[in-house]
This record gives sequence, structure tokens and C-alpha cells, in this order.
Amino acid sequence: MTIHAQALLFDNDGTLVSSLESVRRCWTRWAGEYGITAERFAQVELHGRPAAEIAADLLPAHVVPEAVARIEHLEVEDVPNGGVHLLPGTRYFLDVLPADRWAVVTSATRRLAEARLDAVGILPKTLVAADDITRGKPDPEPYLLGARALGVDPAACVVFEDAPAGLQAGRAAGMTTVALATTHRAAELDADLVVDDLSALSVLVTDGGIEISVRR
Repeated sequence: MTIHAQALLFDNDGTLVSSLESVRRCWTRWAGEYGITAERFAQVELHGRPAAEIAADLLPAHVVPEAVARIEHLEVEDVPNGGVHLLPGTRYFLDVLPADRWAVVTSATRRLAEARLDAVGILPKTLVAADDITRGKPDPEPYLLGARALGVDPAACVVFEDAPAGLQAGRAAGMTTVALATTHRAAELDADLVVDDLSALSVLVTDGGIEISVRR
């Protein structure tokens, strides 16, 4: 299978980098600080959603702004503790691509996303973060904004995601979707193509665009 595109849009956590260790550590501490029981916390989907939406699911509205600022602080401060690392294939993929043909589209705040990306040496020319949107994934707004920032028709973009909410956002934006089974089982991921991680794919940049294929 070969996918043709003009631009590639990457989720960050669980797609380019793994931050699961840091996320678990920080959100567990955060939940304890706000008196959220383990049972209640386990009922909320964390991955692939903005912190503001998660906090709104768990806390009274008047507490949410303070709680969001607190989790951002905890996660940014935790980055140097070694809970963030590149996932397989990330470096190869990004090194091949021209800087103006790809973007990172993340549910994290800009401050947190930049801290994690900087920790692993990734410097995207285009970054869409939670601060830039009014509706987070699974709404298509983040990916549509990413396509607009690159000046590319959404239909000519490919979304790389590890979370169901992100894949739903990509589909709703009219984009081709590639799921990476890094944080969810492959059976849980609805996409045009499902692979283990980026190392399963090869990428070729041509005059006509970008070609992505599964390694044999």
C-alpha cells in the first residue's frame, strides 16, 4: 500500500515521542492533589485530549483554570526527569521531510509540547497546540488548522495518530489516517492504515509530493 500526500500532520505524544511515564506520574499526583478517587480518575480518557477538557470532566467549572495551570506546571517540570523519549522511526521520518511539508498537531499546551519536543531534539517549523484552538480532538479543528498553516488542501494531508480521538479528528477533517499501535491495541484503532509505529513505514519525497509505504 502506498499513500500519496502533499503534507504530513503528526500528533506528538504517543506518535513521535513517548511520554507515558511522565503523564502517569504527573496526572496521578494531580488527581491526588484535587481529591479525585482512583476509580473516578480511571473512568476518564486521558490520552489525546486537551488538559482543559479532562479537568472539566472531573472538577467544578470554577476550579478548572487553576487545575489546568497546575497540571501543565507538573508536566513541564517533569520533562527533565527522563520520562520522554523518541519512538521508533521518528528521527528517520522527520529527517527525510522538508520542514514546510509537516507539522505537529498536539492536544498539549504549546509550553508543554515545546518542552517535550526540545528534550528529544525535534524543532518543528509548524506547531498547532491546545492554545491555538477552541475545540480539541476529536473535533477536526486542530488538523484543519494544521493544513491551513502549511497551505495544503486537507484532502492532500495524512494524519499520524495513536489515539482514537485523534484519528476521529483526522477523518472528520477529510484526511487520510495512519494509526500507530503504540498506546492502544490495533483492534481499537480505526484508520486507513494501522502499523506498529513509524519504523514500519518508508517515506519518499518527490517533485509530486510525498509517498508513504509499508516496509517489506
